[in-house]
Amino acid sequence: MISWHEFETAAPLIAQLGRERLEGTRVALLGTLRKDGSPRISPIEPYLSQGHLLFGAMSSSLKTRDLLHDPRCALHSAITAPDTGEAEFKIYGRAIEAPTEIREGCSDGWWQAQPSGAAVVFALSIEQATLIEWNLPHGQMVVRRWSIRDGLTKTSRSYP
Repeated sequence: MISWHEFETAAPLIAQLGRERLEGTRVALLGTLRKDGSPRISPIEPYLSQGHLLFGAMSSSLKTRDLLHDPRCALHSAITAPDTGEAEFKIYGRAIEAPTEIREGCSDGWWQAQPSGAAVVFALSIEQATLIEWNLPHGQMVVRRWSIRDGLTKTSRSYP
């Protein structure tokens, strides 16, 4: 499992800008896989706590069922409007049920106010992260990637 802390060590700039995106909006979109393999998108509230990227889901939710069946997922930072130039932060990995001490150590987590068993808290094991930055006046996009296999890469190109 590659924790947020390990990701920060391996790719500090991507992690810093990704943190700003996640903490700035407090909402992200989570892509999961249904039992039949088709995709599902759900909003989540990400929390960076104790060196982990955490999110909770109601125990009876479809996203919880998806993740308990197949932990592969993708997380995408929220974008507030078209053509704002906001950076896009994406993480690909696996959602692992967080141990009790990590779950309880996130004092801001919405699940703290719920009865025991009402929520499942997941820690995201990060396999790949991408940060896309937009330079609107110059029509350029910069893509920074990190993966376990390939390490850090950076590319840029003009758009559209």
